Amino acid sequence: MNGTASSTARESRAGAEPQCMVAPAGVPVQSVQDAEPPSPWHAGEVAMQRLEGVAERMDSVGRKVVRPFMPDQHREFFAQLPFAVLGAVDPQGDVWATLRSGTPGFLHSPGPRVLDAQLPRVPDDPADAGMQDGSEIALLGIELHTRRRNRMNGVLRRGPQASAHIDVVQSFGNCPQYIQLRDFQLTNTPADEPQWLPSLDGAAGQLIAAADSFYVASYADLPDGHRQVDVSHRGGLTGFVRVGEDGTLTVPEFAGNLFFNTLGNFTVNPKAGLVFVDFEGGHLLQMTGTVRILERLPGSAVQGAQRYWQFTPRRIVWRRNALGIRWQRQEQGISPAALRTGTWSR
Repeated sequence: MNGTASSTARESRAGAEPQCMVAPAGVPVQSVQDAEPPSPWHAGEVAMQRLEGVAERMDSVGRKVVRPFMPDQHREFFAQLPFAVLGAVDPQGDVWATLRSGTPGFLHSPGPRVLDAQLPRVPDDPADAGMQDGSEIALLGIELHTRRRNRMNGVLRRGPQASAHIDVVQSFGNCPQYIQLRDFQLTNTPADEPQWLPSLDGAAGQLIAAADSFYVASYADLPDGHRQVDVSHRGGLTGFVRVGEDGTLTVPEFAGNLFFNTLGNFTVNPKAGLVFVDFEGGHLLQMTGTVRILERLPGSAVQGAQRYWQFTPRRIVWRRNALGIRWQRQEQGISPAALRTGTWSR
């Protein structure tokens, strides 16, 4: 299978970039008698919104923009993707982030409340253990060549052979901030055997230190017995993630949409799954571990950071040539939002 990214939907190179959808100050909080859907936020998300002073207006906004179905533009968007990011929880309760690629059309939506997928079992992928029939999973659709992205979470239903579908629980859009423009090409390179590491090796540390993005999965077990899994993008300038001598990663949190899906999950369940992508080689560095949210770091600061979190990996795996897709960063493709941030060295 071969394919290339279309150049018809590029973001402007002039530096203009749509901003994240944030709750405008003028959004009224509707009264109980108005027929609103229930709030989509769980206790951890609300706690983070309160800390930021936006809980009241985010309650109203969340009821409008987080839906139990996919709008048509999201359904069309997923069907044109050559890859997707998934989050899943294995039987031990560890959460993993992963990527799956395919010819555009490997995801498609026959109806607003379901997303069909060609999702073969991949035993070498630690996230696969959390992709059983009936598992709660998360999915991020993201086009690196246009900066478009949409999120959803739901329940996975396995079909015959590689077929599967996800029953939608939550669906919502995301802004294009901090995404670096990259063109893609599909390949047929066979995957290598996975390499499990006791700690970050030199190649892993170099990949993280040179990264301008990664993906993070998290989850919360809700009072009603359901599990809500999320997977999200994090981006910045090259070097925005710091690797400590003890192997701990420190990540700055930049301004976003005020949903606090990731940090809200961390608040009630300090577990995370991270995946760093070697875009040119198609390699994946996957980790699962524990998280600690920080308000500040004494003596340290990253321009634009509103808070920080530290990740301590517990299980680490290199999966070289794991993906049937490669990317090439576009000239002048750096995110304008990322240019307003800093790194640990400046």
